[in-house]
Amino acid sequence: MVVLAGLASQSDSSFEVVVADDGSRLEHQRALLEAPVARRLKLVHVWHPDVGFTASKVRNRGVAAARGDYLVFLDGDCVPEFDFISRHKQLAAAGHFVNGSRVLLSPALTGRAVAGQEQVFGRSALYWIDQRMRGHASKLTQLLRLPDWGGRVRRDFCWKGIRSCNMGVWRRDFETVDGFDESFVGWGHEDADFVLRLHHAGVARKNGFCATEVYHLWHKEAPRDQESLNARTVRERVSTDIVRAASGYSQSRPNDDVQITRIS
Repeated sequence: MVVLAGLASQSDSSFEVVVADDGSRLEHQRALLEAPVARRLKLVHVWHPDVGFTASKVRNRGVAAARGDYLVFLDGDCVPEFDFISRHKQLAAAGHFVNGSRVLLSPALTGRAVAGQEQVFGRSALYWIDQRMRGHASKLTQLLRLPDWGGRVRRDFCWKGIRSCNMGVWRRDFETVDGFDESFVGWGHEDADFVLRLHHAGVARKNGFCATEVYHLWHKEAPRDQESLNARTVRERVSTDIVRAASGYSQSRPNDDVQITRIS
């Protein structure tokens, strides 16, 4: 709920929220849909059964339920600052996607935030300097707001720092590469593959550092059994000109098991 609270507190309220739910249990779905903040945001809930780590599929289905021309991806463990949406809009530019970054929070600060005992967005510089000194925040770049300038743009493909947990992309570019590749199964590197194919399509990367940072809530890491296989697939595609996903957004889904709930 702390992530939704951050979204509900945005300085720019002209956006829609689509929750792409990768198989949460019924009690969690009910808690989300019945929360007052969900009604304030009039969110759309897209859910499919838990069949393992299938982030690519549920993200694609989330995009299918979205109505906007510009898509901002935000993971459910990342709390946005109050100007997150406005900063993404400022950095959005034709022929580019925005790759944001994150501030890692400690288990202790995460616990207080999730319990509603401490708010992490909209805080002062002194607050974050104190949290950094206490070891509860990994960096302080969220305190800076640098302008949109040419130094943000990187036209070559670089694996380092790719974060689909904080990424903005035009829908037309998303559709050009056919979204995330659902042939990636298990944790890891489906986001690198997505960025690589955007690069092959001529879409340049714009870094969102010191503008769009989010606060990453601590949690145990997901199993990484497929990581090496997924990484190998991306490495093999680097030397190709592949643009379209092998199993992507536009594929026929005759037996689609996705459920969509819209809160009006």
